[in-house]
Amino acid sequence: MSTKTQKIIGWVLTGLIALAFIGSASMKLAGGTGAEEASEAMGLTAETIKLIAFVELISVALFIVPRTGLLGTLLLAAYLGGAIATHLEHQQPFFAPVILQGLVWIAAVLRFPELSRRFLGTKELA
Repeated sequence: MSTKTQKIIGWVLTGLIALAFIGSASMKLAGGTGAEEASEAMGLTAETIKLIAFVELISVALFIVPRTGLLGTLLLAAYLGGAIATHLEHQQPFFAPVILQGLVWIAAVLRFPELSRRFLGTKELA
């Protein structure tokens, strides 16, 4: 796969991930009944949900900007790790955050080739 193709796929994935997080944060900030019921089931207050929404927006903004993309990747990975743990704790399906976590890392490796060099010990993504 050429470097140009890797970058394009990485940016397409980044856009899809950004849309997912922006949509999620918007729903949390809008405070619909579905979001309130789900958060109450997990023991979260309305204020906590709004804080989580802001964390999502800041993390995804850092993820989108090339200069801060690695920091954004780490923040999104930590956020999704917490989401996975919360879903497991409350015996809820955890597939969505796991899949999103995988997509975040795939996009990051495609956008930032230094990640594959550091983690996989390769010169390029295979």
